[in-house]
Amino acid sequence: MTRRPLVLLASALLCASLPGIAPATPPADALTLLKESIAFRTVEGQGQVPAYAAFLAKRLEAGGIPAADIRIEPMGETATLVARYRGTGTKRPLVISAHMDVVEARAADWERDPFTPVVENGFVYGRGADDNKFDVSMIVTTLLQLKAAGFRPARDIILALSGDEETSMLTTRALAKQFPDAEFVLNGDGGGGKLDTDGKPVVYDLQAGEKTYADFEFTFTNPGGHSSRPTGSNAIAQLARAIERIAAYRFPPQRNELTRASLEATGKRTPGPLGEAMLRFAGTGDAKAAAILAANPDTVGQIGTTCVPTMVRGGHALNALPQSATVSVNCRIFPGVSVASVRDRLVEVVADPQAKVTVLGDPSASDASPLRADIVAAVTKAVHARAPGVPIVPSMSAGATDSLHFRAAGIPSYGVSGLFMRSEDAFAHGLNERVPLSAIDGALVQWHALLTELAK
Repeated sequence: MTRRPLVLLASALLCASLPGIAPATPPADALTLLKESIAFRTVEGQGQVPAYAAFLAKRLEAGGIPAADIRIEPMGETATLVARYRGTGTKRPLVISAHMDVVEARAADWERDPFTPVVENGFVYGRGADDNKFDVSMIVTTLLQLKAAGFRPARDIILALSGDEETSMLTTRALAKQFPDAEFVLNGDGGGGKLDTDGKPVVYDLQAGEKTYADFEFTFTNPGGHSSRPTGSNAIAQLARAIERIAAYRFPPQRNELTRASLEATGKRTPGPLGEAMLRFAGTGDAKAAAILAANPDTVGQIGTTCVPTMVRGGHALNALPQSATVSVNCRIFPGVSVASVRDRLVEVVADPQAKVTVLGDPSASDASPLRADIVAAVTKAVHARAPGVPIVPSMSAGATDSLHFRAAGIPSYGVSGLFMRSEDAFAHGLNERVPLSAIDGALVQWHALLTELAK
């Protein structure tokens, strides 16, 4: 059986259950759109984001969004895409946020070409399949379905796609300033459902907060000289010691309302020592439980600040003593912890007075969004339409998303991804990124129900 009949069936069943919306053939097949989206190499420096934005704009216009309500704004080699699905205006607009760019992927490292989408073994493979072109494709498909069905919302639905979320987030900052009248943001790049190893839904995370993203550089400089005359100082050797100390350091465990709720709900449904550790840490902050969670990549980001060395550069010739060496350190800072305090702690950890420390960019922090009753109720209804009874748990994202800048601009933002998947299938930013085909139908049901509920 092909995927298209399944997508049509899910859409038709949902439309039939919603008052005032007749079933309609979707103008774009979600799987096809996802595959076409992956094929755009929207990596920093490739200049492909504007091309992808133009591709999506044509789809939206063909599906009934007037060209006058679609805008592509170039920003350097990238761009933003804004499309306004007009409503009656009786309520303030809602913004749907997602991003078009992806992280770099080298074909030589992958089992498949990362920018040639492949459907295999029940998955769609390709860079951006998960982060974030799955939800971009589901959102666009849903908007076109609603348009084809004649749905007229009580508020404008504004699709706002950024073009550099994975890097500088300059497009995100620009978008966050454009909609001061927006009531809230629904972000397709946050939250989402977790499946157990058997593929059964365990919990749905409603992202209402996130960590602060910050990059630091530690640089060592020496006079250099001929490699045949080594001296007592060597910038690369100093750098190696600094890297080892940073990699070995662990920031103190921390909890907040969002992480306690998430760990408690997930812990009840996670078997074995990991689930027990989640419950103990959520309840008492137990140090032994924290150590177990810190050793697990799915939970380490929920229990405090993390900093890891990510890039190095140094030296200038094979036969010369290095004159400089630099390491980049990426930190995800727990809410309430200042960037300055993390910088100062890293300086103490490195313990080398010759190290020069630089904070890259302008790291921004934001408070958690309020857990509005209408948002929680709508998300619950939408998720239960595809996964009845699954717990809806407020959560904190360990990584930064576009929501950061909307929250900083005073607009509440909620991560509501339509993707359900197992942790062992999550390869965003890594090799052989993929999403399960089985997630598509449910995602369409979820986005359809969410938008019609919050925009009616």
